[in-house]
Amino acid sequence: MKANSGFKLRTLGGEYILVPQSGGLVKFNKIISFNATAAYLWEQISTHESFTADTLTDLLVEKYDIDRETASSDARNVAKKWIDAGIVTE
Repeated sequence: MKANSGFKLRTLGGEYILVPQSGGLVKFNKIISFNATAAYLWEQISTHESFTADTLTDLLVEKYDIDRETASSDARNVAKKWIDAGIVTE
């Protein structure tokens, strides 16, 4: 997977939101909000050339000290939501 580089993570009123950074995304009319965990993951992968659900799993296990099975399930859910939202490509 690859994060769309046309977005920037911002904090607004204590909320994490993803905003378009270029004119090419002017038609993007969604507000993408993240919780703190999703924001952490986005910050970690947004500059990588590519990543996998396993990359997200590893980040979750390292940061939050949770079991791999739970982290893997959460990572796959986040990846699917990001793909569905159009902010990540497969």
